Amino acid sequence: MAADAARTLAPDAPPARTRRRAQGRGLPKRRVAGGVVWIALVAVLLTGIVALNVAVLKLNLRLDRLGEERTQLRTENAQLRQQAAQGAVPDTIRAQAKLQGYHWAGWNQRFLDLEPTAR
Repeated sequence: MAADAARTLAPDAPPARTRRRAQGRGLPKRRVAGGVVWIALVAVLLTGIVALNVAVLKLNLRLDRLGEERTQLRTENAQLRQQAAQGAVPDTIRAQAKLQGYHWAGWNQRFLDLEPTAR
């Protein structure tokens, strides 16, 4: 009865229409577009993470190579130190000098004439 009274007060008003979700049709499109955006963002994020992991892996491989090179250089340095220590022994020096044609000059001989015009 209240509805009849409302109609009688506003006779010029058009009858109320019920909308059939006119906005509802655009809602799934927005949801699909939003889902695509989220998928794209996650894909970009995962691509960045993979790129970062690849860069870290390359750095680790480089560090491993440098570590191996360092170990090799330390080994070579130890061998060179050993050779230098053996070469510093007087008997070794004498033997090498004899092989190259040098001989013992003696204590009273001059090795170098500093004043060649004085003779």
